Amino acid sequence: MVMTMGELWTQVGSLMATVVFVCAIIQQYFPDPLRGHIDRYAHKLTGFLYPYITITFPEYTGERLRRSEAFTAIQNYLASRSSIRATRMRAEAVKNTKSLILSMDDNEEVIDEYEGVKIWWTSTKVMLNNKSFSRYPSNDEKRSYQLTFHRQHREIILETFIHHIMEEGKSVEKKNRQRKLYMNSSKNEWWHKSNWRHVPFEHPAKFRTLAMDPEMKQGLINDLIKFKNGKEYYEKVGKAWKRGYLLYGPPGTGKSTMIAAIANFMEYDVYDLELTSVKDNSELKKLLIEISNKSIIVIEDIDCSLDLTGQRKKKKTEDEEDKEMKDPVKEAEKEEEKQSKVTLSGLLNFIDGIWSACGGERLIIFTTNHKEKLDEALIRRGRMDKHIEMSYCSFAAFKVLSMNYLDVEWHESYHRIDQLLKETEMTPADVAENLMPKYEGEETDECFKRLVNALERGKEEAKKKAEEEAEAAKEAEKEKEEKEAATKKEEESSIYTAENNGIKCNGVATKEAKENGHMENNQNS
Repeated sequence: MVMTMGELWTQVGSLMATVVFVCAIIQQYFPDPLRGHIDRYAHKLTGFLYPYITITFPEYTGERLRRSEAFTAIQNYLASRSSIRATRMRAEAVKNTKSLILSMDDNEEVIDEYEGVKIWWTSTKVMLNNKSFSRYPSNDEKRSYQLTFHRQHREIILETFIHHIMEEGKSVEKKNRQRKLYMNSSKNEWWHKSNWRHVPFEHPAKFRTLAMDPEMKQGLINDLIKFKNGKEYYEKVGKAWKRGYLLYGPPGTGKSTMIAAIANFMEYDVYDLELTSVKDNSELKKLLIEISNKSIIVIEDIDCSLDLTGQRKKKKTEDEEDKEMKDPVKEAEKEEEKQSKVTLSGLLNFIDGIWSACGGERLIIFTTNHKEKLDEALIRRGRMDKHIEMSYCSFAAFKVLSMNYLDVEWHESYHRIDQLLKETEMTPADVAENLMPKYEGEETDECFKRLVNALERGKEEAKKKAEEEAEAAKEAEKEKEEKEAATKKEEESSIYTAENNGIKCNGVATKEAKENGHMENNQNS
């Protein structure tokens, strides 16, 4: 007798209703120990009827603090297989390549094969509702890859296949790696799921084109090479694999360009940390944990970042506070300070505390225009291991700029420029601006002439400024002497007045004494 589709669905529905009823009875009337035994035997029965094993690789591990390396490796491994077998894919462009990198879309499945073993890969994404109260409610994503295979192939999958995909995934990542420039999301930007956002890092700076003293440059290069190859050394001495650099000097001396050159030389990602956007020390730690290895953590103009100078703020008068309240810029700065609660102690722990060991092969770079304003604890050796002064342009730095902008190794004006650079303070940025041709076909002679004129003007201005400062100092000294003389005269006058008052007082007393004596004599007589 052939069963119709309606009869089949009727029986299936009855069976499902029976299963649901039995489960409800078990949950309500069976004690916990007995339910545990029933669940265990149910799993065994399911395993007997369904002979497949599933391994889940979540995107984040440890309460979403760090992205899983296994997840990233699998994502790269599946990129080549997805383009052939998946029906829904994601496409991403990579710098300096004409082709796109394709990967599995969410909730997609592809079939893989390894040494004759059939394997199923599934990408999943689950939206988790955020139950905590917030002014900006949002959903959180939980992504993962699932690997499914027959249990008879357990040994080959666990012992060889997983190691194979990890190695191949890392190889693909290295081949297609695109370095990135990260910035931390503002505490008010609630719509960003991650604490970091990024864009491709495409700065062209290289040490070859960096205008600085050749010996200092080579010393820095040697230091970076030693650090990059120093994993075993850092493990041997018991230190976290990180190194700190402090770049200090006037504006326009190439501090930011130096960071870009270091990043290109080391092939590291750059994390630009804006401290005023960090809510508190706890959030600062979360940012640190999400930073990948082989990276540079940059805090530019750290002397302007919050109150990290080590100097206590003076108590303001009511008039000063009222004046600041009327100034929108000051008011905004005050409000920003209230919102950000990052402390000097929190930043010190970020640099070399226990949490700084969560990851390796990291450079930490601070820049400042005023080194003397920074707290000594912030820049001591061990935190900022190497202090690099980015000073005004020297003749050696000028020759590098001459090659960069004009492709000239020697010119008749070099002697004059060398002399002027020793007498004048000009930043590499200003030198480069004067060397740069201003129109198509401009002769190099005109460029060098423009630089010489600028240096001579700078020399005259510096001389004039020095004379004005000397004159001002002379006037200040004269005013000081006059003030001291006036003060001395006032003191002498006060002493003279006091002496005269004393004499007068003595005279009055003598007169009174005489009168009293005369009265006494009359009474006696």
